Amino acid sequence: MMHDRNYQEIIENICREIQPYAQLGRQADYIPALASVDPDKFGIYLSVLGGDDCMYGDYDTCFSIQSIAKVFSLAIALSLEGENLWMRLGKEPSGTPFNSLVQLEYEHGRPRNPFINAGALVVADVLLSHLDDAQEFFIQFVRQLSGNVTVDYSMEVAESEYETAYLNASIAYLLKHYVNLHNPVDEVLRFYSMICSVEMSCRDLARAFVAFAKSDEPFDHAGVKLSVSGVKRINAIMQTCGFYDEAGEFSFLVGLPGKSGVGGGIVAVYPSRYSIAVWSPRLNKHGNSIMGIKALERFTTETSESIF
Repeated sequence: MMHDRNYQEIIENICREIQPYAQLGRQADYIPALASVDPDKFGIYLSVLGGDDCMYGDYDTCFSIQSIAKVFSLAIALSLEGENLWMRLGKEPSGTPFNSLVQLEYEHGRPRNPFINAGALVVADVLLSHLDDAQEFFIQFVRQLSGNVTVDYSMEVAESEYETAYLNASIAYLLKHYVNLHNPVDEVLRFYSMICSVEMSCRDLARAFVAFAKSDEPFDHAGVKLSVSGVKRINAIMQTCGFYDEAGEFSFLVGLPGKSGVGGGIVAVYPSRYSIAVWSPRLNKHGNSIMGIKALERFTTETSESIF
């Protein structure tokens, strides 16, 4: 049984084992506010359903969650629109970089999935259309999920992101051209930058994702309601699309639904068992944390616990 395992010991051993990879890769520098982050930080936090939490390293240090926030916005959008959401979005892996314009034009303004930037912009647009104060609703939702009322946006990162959002602006205007963006482009870009700027620790993220690990009960948090089926679908999209053009590799190595962000965070869930978050800012060429993927690969190998 999983609860008999000494997860704390396993995590500590893994963190020692992966040290040879500690200097590989570099932090994201195309968003100026992320370029100044200490690249040698590393933290991991495990939330076991019905068990004890385990942690190691800088698990309580807040960092920019970036694209991990797209899981939260997708949950809200699905709660608001249900199946209608998929008329504007696909649910297939992209096979191209997360900020690709080519694919969006080729597919006439219907993003391949909600986690690439084009898809996340459409999801942000949905929230703006439905909610009186989307920015406030979003942060209150994340605070309740994580159990931490101090979780907040970083105005510095949001501003930094917005001011250098040339490619995202191009994507947004292309979406607008295909009538797949209903609000003003500038409003969508500003809100999208805010969503991505949220700062959380590994502890916050692991605890927030417990709600997605509870795949056998309906989701009801801060006014966001999803059926059991809805939670399973979000996990399915994390499994197939959570790591952009490295999603197949992550499935192959780790075997858990998860989501990465260019801030160096990765969060993954084993449905009905646990959620786990890891942070290390040094990224590979796909924009995913090198140490994060190594740690999760070793964890599912050592515990023989993946969904496959």
